[in-house]
Amino acid sequence: MSAIPANRPADTDLLIASGQRVISIETQALQSLQARIGPAFADACRELLACRGRVVCTGMGKSGHIATKIAATLSSTGTPAFFLHPGEASHGDLGMVKDMDVVLLLSNSGESEEIMTIVPALKRQGNRIIAMTGRPESRLAAMSDVHLDVSVPEEACPLGLAPTSSTTACLVMGDALAVALLEARGFTADDFARSHPAGSLGRRLLLHISDVMHSGQDVPRVAENASASEALVEMSRKRLGMTAVVDDAGRLLGVFTDGDLRRALDDAQMDLRTMPVKTLMAHSPKTIGANQLAVEAAHLMEAHKINALVVVDDERRVVGALNIHDLLRARVV
Repeated sequence: MSAIPANRPADTDLLIASGQRVISIETQALQSLQARIGPAFADACRELLACRGRVVCTGMGKSGHIATKIAATLSSTGTPAFFLHPGEASHGDLGMVKDMDVVLLLSNSGESEEIMTIVPALKRQGNRIIAMTGRPESRLAAMSDVHLDVSVPEEACPLGLAPTSSTTACLVMGDALAVALLEARGFTADDFARSHPAGSLGRRLLLHISDVMHSGQDVPRVAENASASEALVEMSRKRLGMTAVVDDAGRLLGVFTDGDLRRALDDAQMDLRTMPVKTLMAHSPKTIGANQLAVEAAHLMEAHKINALVVVDDERRVVGALNIHDLLRARVV
């Protein structure tokens, strides 16, 4: 076949039609796959739920790429899994597989040489085998403990050569297994966050006020008999845009903010050097506990249009403080 000249413009309608055809073919493949979610699928789920080790996912070529993704999805949703390259497995890496592991084998033909080479060794070791193939009559299907039929009516590739619909079907079957196991285990958003501590969900569900607040000498606070000017000095020193006003036991009495300061400055008759801060402070400020989630502080600030919070314990003693910039730095908001 001769190459298309580089300067030849691609026909827009043909390109769009080609893309739509691929999606249509793969949609039909998934619809046919859905009808095959039955007893064998439930058996596969039970094998994976009973697994006392890990799920070893393997496949050759494009099936290997799909197996890698399935292993990652299983691991992040409560089912420990890893990918094993079948070619390397027969040269020593099979030692990574323990007898308590369940092995998930992917092969569209069900005859991949690299896969079939390791199956006898896995069976001798006593591993339970789940196979995904596009040929229920294949050798791999016959040798597996559970076979999942992921056959498709046709590949989206017009040559019928490049794995397209078949790999999509395997990927979706893997997702179906992962989600069914997630629900069967009662896997929660908190569980998900623990395996994704660096992600946005992990930060929202794992990061507590105590992780981001200022504490000790970094907390702005003044005594109830302090003047407004003394409070201003404390605010400037600690740079949180506010200061807590506390009694002799360190319990919160109120909060003096830069907004309170601006309102005081509007009154020409007011002398900040002598004015007690307790006459200017907010007497019922919003507070939060150190054990609450940082995202709760963000919601509280947004709801009440404030930029900072005092952190108190059960006795209303001041233990910390934070502002919106602390939450931004922690990437909570």
